Amino acid sequence: MAGRKKKSNVITLSDGSTITLKRMSNLQYFKQHIWLYALLLPGLLYFILFKYVPMGGLVIAFKDYSPFLGIWGSKWVGFDQFGKFFSTPDFWRLLRNTLGISILQLLLYFPAPIILSLFLNEVRHSGYKRTVQTLVYVPHFVSWVIVASLTYQLFNVSDGIINQLLNLVGIGSVDILSKSSTFWGLIVGQDIWRETGYGTIIFLAALAGVDQEMYEAARVDGAGRWRLMWHITLPAIRGTIIMMLILRVGSLLNTGYEQIFLMRNDLNIETADVFDTYIYTRGIKQGQYSFSSAAGMFKSVVGMILVLGSNKISKMFGESGIY
Repeated sequence: MAGRKKKSNVITLSDGSTITLKRMSNLQYFKQHIWLYALLLPGLLYFILFKYVPMGGLVIAFKDYSPFLGIWGSKWVGFDQFGKFFSTPDFWRLLRNTLGISILQLLLYFPAPIILSLFLNEVRHSGYKRTVQTLVYVPHFVSWVIVASLTYQLFNVSDGIINQLLNLVGIGSVDILSKSSTFWGLIVGQDIWRETGYGTIIFLAALAGVDQEMYEAARVDGAGRWRLMWHITLPAIRGTIIMMLILRVGSLLNTGYEQIFLMRNDLNIETADVFDTYIYTRGIKQGQYSFSSAAGMFKSVVGMILVLGSNKISKMFGESGIY
Protein backbone atom coordinates (compact mmCIF):
# COMPACT_ATOMS: atom_id res chain seq x y z
CA MET A 1 0.00 0.00 0.00
CA ALA A 2 3.07 2.23 0.20
CA GLY A 3 3.37 5.01 -2.34
CA ARG A 4 -0.30 5.11 -3.25
CA LYS A 5 -1.63 8.15 -5.04
CA LYS A 6 -5.11 9.50 -4.57
CA LYS A 7 -6.96 11.27 -7.35
CA SER A 8 -10.66 12.03 -7.03
CA ASN A 9 -12.39 8.81 -5.87
CA VAL A 10 -9.81 6.49 -7.50
CA ILE A 11 -6.82 5.22 -5.51
CA THR A 12 -3.79 3.96 -7.49
CA LEU A 13 -1.60 1.46 -5.63
CA SER A 14 2.16 1.03 -6.06
CA ASP A 15 1.72 -2.07 -8.24
CA GLY A 16 -0.35 -0.10 -10.76
CA SER A 17 -3.74 -1.49 -9.76
CA THR A 18 -6.55 0.88 -8.90
CA ILE A 19 -9.40 0.92 -6.40
CA THR A 20 -12.52 2.91 -7.10
CA LEU A 21 -14.27 4.28 -4.02
CA LYS A 22 -18.02 4.62 -4.16
CA ARG A 23 -19.02 7.95 -2.76
CA MET A 24 -22.22 8.12 -0.77
CA SER A 25 -24.57 11.01 -1.47
CA ASN A 26 -26.14 13.00 1.36
CA LEU A 27 -29.52 11.41 0.66
CA GLN A 28 -28.04 7.90 0.80
CA TYR A 29 -26.25 8.74 4.05
CA PHE A 30 -29.51 10.06 5.50
CA LYS A 31 -31.39 6.89 4.51
CA GLN A 32 -28.69 4.68 5.98
CA HIS A 33 -28.77 6.49 9.36
CA ILE A 34 -32.45 7.46 9.39
CA TRP A 35 -33.09 6.08 12.88
CA LEU A 36 -30.28 8.19 14.37
CA TYR A 37 -31.93 11.27 12.88
CA ALA A 38 -35.27 10.07 14.25
CA LEU A 39 -33.78 10.06 17.75
CA LEU A 40 -32.68 13.66 17.19
CA LEU A 41 -36.18 14.79 16.20
CA PRO A 42 -37.86 15.11 19.66
CA GLY A 43 -35.06 17.25 21.06
CA LEU A 44 -34.95 19.34 17.90
CA LEU A 45 -38.71 19.96 18.01
CA TYR A 46 -38.49 20.91 21.69
CA PHE A 47 -35.89 23.60 21.04
CA ILE A 48 -37.69 24.92 17.97
CA LEU A 49 -41.12 25.15 19.65
CA PHE A 50 -40.12 26.32 23.14
CA LYS A 51 -36.83 28.16 22.56
CA TYR A 52 -36.72 29.65 19.06
CA VAL A 53 -40.37 30.29 18.16
CA PRO A 54 -41.03 32.38 21.34
CA MET A 55 -38.13 34.67 20.35
CA GLY A 56 -40.48 36.26 17.84
CA GLY A 57 -42.45 37.70 20.72
CA LEU A 58 -39.45 39.70 21.95
CA VAL A 59 -40.47 42.41 19.51
CA ILE A 60 -42.99 43.65 22.11
CA ALA A 61 -40.02 44.85 24.19
CA PHE A 62 -39.67 47.61 21.58
CA LYS A 63 -43.39 48.42 21.48
CA ASP A 64 -46.09 49.78 23.73
CA TYR A 65 -47.92 46.47 23.55
CA SER A 66 -51.67 46.29 23.92
CA PRO A 67 -53.49 42.92 23.83
CA PHE A 68 -56.37 44.62 22.00
CA LEU A 69 -54.14 45.89 19.16
CA GLY A 70 -51.92 42.83 18.94
CA ILE A 71 -48.17 42.65 18.42
CA TRP A 72 -48.10 44.25 14.99
CA GLY A 73 -50.80 46.81 15.72
CA SER A 74 -49.14 48.17 18.86
CA LYS A 75 -47.11 51.39 18.69
CA TRP A 76 -43.36 51.12 18.10
CA VAL A 77 -41.45 52.94 20.90
CA GLY A 78 -37.88 51.72 20.30
CA PHE A 79 -35.78 51.54 23.46
CA ASP A 80 -38.22 53.47 25.67
CA GLN A 81 -39.14 50.36 27.68
CA PHE A 82 -35.46 49.71 28.42
CA GLY A 83 -35.01 53.32 29.51
CA LYS A 84 -37.96 53.02 31.89
CA PHE A 85 -36.55 49.79 33.30
CA PHE A 86 -33.06 51.19 33.91
CA SER A 87 -34.40 54.42 35.42
CA THR A 88 -36.80 52.78 37.85
CA PRO A 89 -35.64 52.88 41.49
CA ASP A 90 -36.14 49.10 41.68
CA PHE A 91 -33.37 48.34 39.15
CA TRP A 92 -30.36 48.68 41.46
CA ARG A 93 -32.13 46.81 44.26
CA LEU A 94 -32.94 43.95 41.88
CA LEU A 95 -29.37 43.92 40.55
CA ARG A 96 -27.94 43.83 44.08
CA ASN A 97 -30.20 40.99 45.20
CA THR A 98 -29.73 38.93 42.03
CA LEU A 99 -25.94 39.28 42.02
CA GLY A 100 -25.75 38.71 45.78
CA ILE A 101 -27.56 35.37 45.57
CA SER A 102 -25.73 34.30 42.38
CA ILE A 103 -22.26 35.11 43.74
CA LEU A 104 -23.00 33.21 46.95
CA GLN A 105 -24.15 30.26 44.84
CA LEU A 106 -20.95 30.52 42.80
CA LEU A 107 -18.75 30.55 45.90
CA LEU A 108 -20.59 28.00 48.05
CA TYR A 109 -22.80 25.83 45.84
CA PHE A 110 -20.65 25.46 42.72
CA PRO A 111 -17.69 23.75 44.51
CA ALA A 112 -20.01 21.44 46.49
CA PRO A 113 -20.64 18.84 43.71
CA ILE A 114 -16.93 18.83 42.86
CA ILE A 115 -15.90 18.14 46.45
CA LEU A 116 -18.57 15.45 46.88
CA SER A 117 -17.51 13.82 43.59
CA LEU A 118 -13.89 13.67 44.76
CA PHE A 119 -14.94 12.01 48.02
CA LEU A 120 -17.23 9.53 46.28
CA ASN A 121 -14.45 8.68 43.85
CA GLU A 122 -12.30 7.61 46.79
CA VAL A 123 -14.90 5.13 48.08
CA ARG A 124 -13.78 1.62 47.18
CA HIS A 125 -16.77 -0.39 48.44
CA SER A 126 -19.12 -0.42 45.42
CA GLY A 127 -22.28 -1.24 47.39
CA TYR A 128 -21.72 1.57 49.89
CA LYS A 129 -20.85 3.96 47.06
CA ARG A 130 -24.05 3.20 45.12
CA THR A 131 -26.13 3.61 48.28
CA VAL A 132 -24.62 7.01 49.04
CA GLN A 133 -25.08 8.14 45.44
CA THR A 134 -28.75 7.15 45.48
CA LEU A 135 -29.35 9.02 48.74
CA VAL A 136 -27.71 12.23 47.55
CA TYR A 137 -29.56 12.11 44.20
CA VAL A 138 -33.02 11.90 45.79
CA PRO A 139 -33.39 15.59 46.88
CA HIS A 140 -33.12 16.73 43.25
CA PHE A 141 -36.46 15.03 42.48
CA VAL A 142 -38.24 16.83 45.34
CA SER A 143 -40.21 19.83 44.01
CA TRP A 144 -39.50 23.33 45.28
CA VAL A 145 -42.96 23.40 46.84
CA ILE A 146 -42.00 20.46 49.08
CA VAL A 147 -38.59 22.01 49.81
CA ALA A 148 -40.27 25.26 50.87
CA SER A 149 -42.73 23.35 53.09
CA LEU A 150 -39.89 21.43 54.74
CA THR A 151 -38.01 24.68 55.32
CA TYR A 152 -41.01 26.25 57.01
CA GLN A 153 -41.47 23.15 59.18
CA LEU A 154 -37.83 23.28 60.24
CA PHE A 155 -37.37 27.01 60.89
CA ASN A 156 -40.83 28.20 61.89
CA VAL A 157 -40.53 30.38 65.00
CA SER A 158 -43.61 28.98 66.77
CA ASP A 159 -43.22 25.22 66.25
CA GLY A 160 -40.22 24.65 63.97
CA ILE A 161 -38.01 21.69 64.90
CA ILE A 162 -34.78 23.70 64.74
CA ASN A 163 -36.12 26.47 66.97
CA GLN A 164 -37.52 23.95 69.43
CA LEU A 165 -34.06 22.40 69.75
CA LEU A 166 -32.51 25.85 70.19
CA ASN A 167 -34.99 26.61 72.97
CA LEU A 168 -34.17 23.32 74.69
CA VAL A 169 -30.44 24.17 74.84
CA GLY A 170 -31.20 27.71 76.01
CA ILE A 171 -30.17 29.64 72.90
CA GLY A 172 -33.67 30.85 72.02
CA SER A 173 -35.60 31.05 68.76
CA VAL A 174 -34.04 32.53 65.62
CA ASP A 175 -36.40 34.03 63.05
CA ILE A 176 -34.61 32.92 59.89
CA LEU A 177 -37.66 32.96 57.60
CA SER A 178 -38.60 36.61 58.10
CA LYS A 179 -35.19 38.29 58.35
CA SER A 180 -33.86 40.01 55.25
CA SER A 181 -30.29 39.38 56.41
CA THR A 182 -30.68 35.59 56.33
CA PHE A 183 -32.63 35.21 53.08
CA TRP A 184 -29.66 34.83 50.72
CA GLY A 185 -28.05 32.19 52.94
CA LEU A 186 -31.36 30.34 53.19
CA ILE A 187 -31.71 30.18 49.39
CA VAL A 188 -28.14 29.01 48.87
CA GLY A 189 -28.55 26.41 51.63
CA GLN A 190 -31.61 24.99 49.87
CA ASP A 191 -29.67 24.84 46.58
CA ILE A 192 -26.79 22.97 48.22
CA TRP A 193 -29.11 20.43 49.86
CA ARG A 194 -31.23 19.83 46.74
CA GLU A 195 -28.74 19.94 43.86
CA THR A 196 -25.30 18.94 45.17
CA GLY A 197 -25.84 15.20 44.80
CA TYR A 198 -27.36 15.43 41.34
CA GLY A 199 -24.57 17.76 40.23
CA THR A 200 -21.99 15.05 40.90
CA ILE A 201 -23.18 13.01 37.89
CA ILE A 202 -21.18 15.06 35.38
CA PHE A 203 -18.02 15.10 37.49
CA LEU A 204 -18.19 11.40 38.33
CA ALA A 205 -18.53 10.66 34.61
CA ALA A 206 -15.39 12.73 33.98
CA LEU A 207 -13.55 10.93 36.80
CA ALA A 208 -14.42 7.56 35.25
CA GLY A 209 -12.22 8.45 32.28
CA VAL A 210 -9.06 9.10 34.30
CA ASP A 211 -6.23 6.72 33.38
CA GLN A 212 -5.74 4.32 36.31
CA GLU A 213 -2.11 3.70 35.34
CA MET A 214 -1.32 7.26 36.40
CA TYR A 215 -2.54 6.44 39.91
CA GLU A 216 -0.47 3.28 40.01
CA ALA A 217 2.67 5.11 38.91
CA ALA A 218 2.10 7.84 41.50
CA ARG A 219 1.57 5.27 44.27
CA VAL A 220 4.87 3.61 43.34
CA ASP A 221 6.51 7.02 43.82
CA GLY A 222 4.97 7.24 47.30
CA ALA A 223 2.05 9.57 46.68
CA GLY A 224 -0.81 9.40 49.18
CA ARG A 225 -4.53 9.93 48.55
CA TRP A 226 -4.40 13.70 48.92
CA ARG A 227 -1.49 14.04 46.49
CA LEU A 228 -3.23 11.72 44.03
CA MET A 229 -6.33 13.89 44.23
CA TRP A 230 -4.43 17.16 43.86
CA HIS A 231 -1.96 16.18 41.13
CA ILE A 232 -3.96 13.64 39.06
CA THR A 233 -7.70 13.74 39.74
CA LEU A 234 -8.28 17.50 39.73
CA PRO A 235 -6.13 18.20 36.61
CA ALA A 236 -7.93 15.37 34.81
CA ILE A 237 -11.36 16.97 35.30
CA ARG A 238 -10.20 20.58 34.98
CA GLY A 239 -11.78 20.91 31.51
CA THR A 240 -15.15 19.78 32.86
CA ILE A 241 -14.91 22.17 35.79
CA ILE A 242 -14.10 25.08 33.46
CA MET A 243 -17.02 24.22 31.17
CA MET A 244 -19.49 24.08 34.08
CA LEU A 245 -18.06 27.31 35.50
CA ILE A 246 -18.62 29.10 32.17
CA LEU A 247 -22.24 27.95 32.10
CA ARG A 248 -22.68 29.00 35.72
CA VAL A 249 -21.24 32.47 35.08
CA GLY A 250 -23.66 32.85 32.18
CA SER A 251 -26.61 32.38 34.53
CA LEU A 252 -25.54 34.99 37.11
CA LEU A 253 -28.72 36.99 36.50
CA ASN A 254 -30.89 33.88 36.38
CA THR A 255 -31.56 32.95 40.00
CA GLY A 256 -34.77 31.09 39.25
CA TYR A 257 -38.35 32.10 39.95
CA GLU A 258 -40.17 29.31 41.76
CA GLN A 259 -37.80 28.82 44.70
CA ILE A 260 -37.49 32.51 45.57
CA PHE A 261 -41.18 33.21 45.00
CA LEU A 262 -42.10 30.47 47.50
CA MET A 263 -39.65 31.67 50.17
CA ARG A 264 -40.19 35.42 50.03
CA ASN A 265 -42.69 37.31 52.19
CA ASP A 266 -43.52 40.90 53.13
CA LEU A 267 -40.80 40.99 55.79
CA ASN A 268 -37.86 39.85 53.65
CA ILE A 269 -38.98 41.38 50.33
CA GLU A 270 -36.16 43.94 50.43
CA THR A 271 -33.54 41.23 49.77
CA ALA A 272 -35.84 38.62 48.20
CA ASP A 273 -37.01 40.50 45.10
CA VAL A 274 -34.90 39.52 42.06
CA PHE A 275 -35.23 39.98 38.30
CA ASP A 276 -37.26 36.79 37.82
CA THR A 277 -39.87 37.60 40.46
CA TYR A 278 -40.00 41.25 39.37
CA ILE A 279 -40.68 40.24 35.75
CA TYR A 280 -43.50 37.97 36.90
CA THR A 281 -45.02 40.69 39.09
CA ARG A 282 -44.88 43.46 36.50
CA GLY A 283 -45.68 41.28 33.49
CA ILE A 284 -48.30 38.77 34.66
CA LYS A 285 -49.89 40.42 37.69
CA GLN A 286 -49.80 44.04 36.51
CA GLY A 287 -50.10 43.40 32.76
CA GLN A 288 -47.04 45.47 31.75
CA TYR A 289 -46.00 43.07 29.01
CA SER A 290 -43.62 45.32 27.10
CA PHE A 291 -41.85 46.50 30.24
CA SER A 292 -41.36 42.97 31.58
CA SER A 293 -40.21 41.74 28.14
CA ALA A 294 -37.56 44.45 28.10
CA ALA A 295 -36.38 43.37 31.56
CA GLY A 296 -36.24 39.74 30.51
CA MET A 297 -34.39 40.60 27.28
CA PHE A 298 -31.81 42.60 29.25
CA LYS A 299 -31.23 39.59 31.50
CA SER A 300 -30.80 37.25 28.54
CA VAL A 301 -28.40 39.56 26.66
CA VAL A 302 -26.22 39.99 29.74
CA GLY A 303 -26.15 36.21 30.21
CA MET A 304 -25.05 35.71 26.60
CA ILE A 305 -22.28 38.31 26.99
CA LEU A 306 -21.06 36.63 30.18
CA VAL A 307 -20.93 33.20 28.49
CA LEU A 308 -19.04 34.53 25.47
CA GLY A 309 -16.68 36.56 27.65
CA SER A 310 -15.88 33.77 30.11
CA ASN A 311 -15.41 31.32 27.23
CA LYS A 312 -12.96 33.74 25.57
CA ILE A 313 -11.02 34.16 28.83
CA SER A 314 -10.81 30.39 29.31
CA LYS A 315 -9.33 30.00 25.82
CA MET A 316 -6.78 32.69 26.58
CA PHE A 317 -5.55 30.51 29.45
CA GLY A 318 -5.29 27.44 27.22
CA GLU A 319 -8.61 25.75 28.05
CA SER A 320 -10.96 24.38 25.40
CA GLY A 321 -14.07 26.23 26.62
CA ILE A 322 -17.56 25.17 25.56
CA TYR A 323 -17.04 25.65 21.80
